[in-house]
Amino acid sequence: MSEQQVFVLDPASSAPDDEHRALRERGPATPVDILGVRAWSVSHPALLKQLLTSKDVSKDGRAHWPAFAETVATWPLALWIAVENMFTAYGKDHSRLRRMVAPALSARRTEALQADIETLVSALLDGLDARPASEIVDLREHLAYPLPIAVIGKLMGVPADRRTELRAVVDNVFATHLTADEQAANTAALYGLLDALIQTKRAEPGEDMTSALIAARDDEGDGSALSDAELRDTLLLMISAGYETTVNVIDQAVTTLLSDPKQLAHVRDGRCTWQDVVEETLRHEPAVKHLPLRYARADIPLPDGRTIRAGDAILASYAAANRHPDWHDDADHFDATRPSKEHLAFGHGVHYCLGAPLARLEVATALRMLFERFPDIELATAQDELRKLPSLISNGHTTVPVRLHPAQLH
Repeated sequence: MSEQQVFVLDPASSAPDDEHRALRERGPATPVDILGVRAWSVSHPALLKQLLTSKDVSKDGRAHWPAFAETVATWPLALWIAVENMFTAYGKDHSRLRRMVAPALSARRTEALQADIETLVSALLDGLDARPASEIVDLREHLAYPLPIAVIGKLMGVPADRRTELRAVVDNVFATHLTADEQAANTAALYGLLDALIQTKRAEPGEDMTSALIAARDDEGDGSALSDAELRDTLLLMISAGYETTVNVIDQAVTTLLSDPKQLAHVRDGRCTWQDVVEETLRHEPAVKHLPLRYARADIPLPDGRTIRAGDAILASYAAANRHPDWHDDADHFDATRPSKEHLAFGHGVHYCLGAPLARLEVATALRMLFERFPDIELATAQDELRKLPSLISNGHTTVPVRLHPAQLH
């Protein structure tokens, strides 16, 4: 690790924009402390793209990080590096695991979900419309959360009566203010729920991805089958990544549009589309700020003369990279009409998020239908009074309080 002074990341991420700016000012990569673990935070988009596609960078800590065993025993974010699924796989193992999941998230299957998503959004908006006109509504709780949970729940075959319990423990996976003991207890509860889901689907399989993965685990004998740990952790990845990130993008898009009427006017006047709003939200406020961890398999020279040494941990700082001034003009400003909205919100390279098309579809549909149903919707508090989630990873707000009807009605 470099002799440059280590930058300690705030576990509660109370001022993320300031922190990301500080990281960029320290160079393309800089040593950081993330809950007691030393890593290189990479915030320059060109360098980050290079590392995300390099064979000299791995996500398999067991194989390529000397500090893995020592860290996983005590680190609050141990689950992020200990899971056995395509998120932490390298090389042929990653290809094998990704190949088993990809069909469920193909473009054809995603497009086929459009009608279902519209039906779900319509029902959620009906529920909101039935509330008293003067009521302040938490849109994160009553739209941003239930939509992606229902979509991924149906896709994975999670019974409706188990989704709330599963949501609670998945939310804690993204929390970075909890102690190692609290996270260990949460992980045990999470795995208990996943084991129960596997047991249910093994006894009564359905037309869902969990049943398909169980069949692959139990039936395939060609060496490509999932291990028990891979089955459980693949379900964990698909369920958690399938909703938590989408919640944040809906949250951030709504709060931005309601805080900047000019951006909403761009859409309503035809100067940009809802898809443009989604992409600019992903650039400006990506659902994931930092994603732990990757590991150098060889020495990697940096543009400023320093070196990431073999065995060093690497932190992909997506939010900082997305707003780098070398990439976008006036990068801190949200502009849905900007010509290029290129971003790294879904990663880059072989680990690019398989669920990206589904997330984009859910967010664009939710925004379009929300603003059509409630054209006079407004934030019930100032944007700077919204509380950030206490997380280095998850990028959203604790609540999104809104008034759905014109001011004269409340």
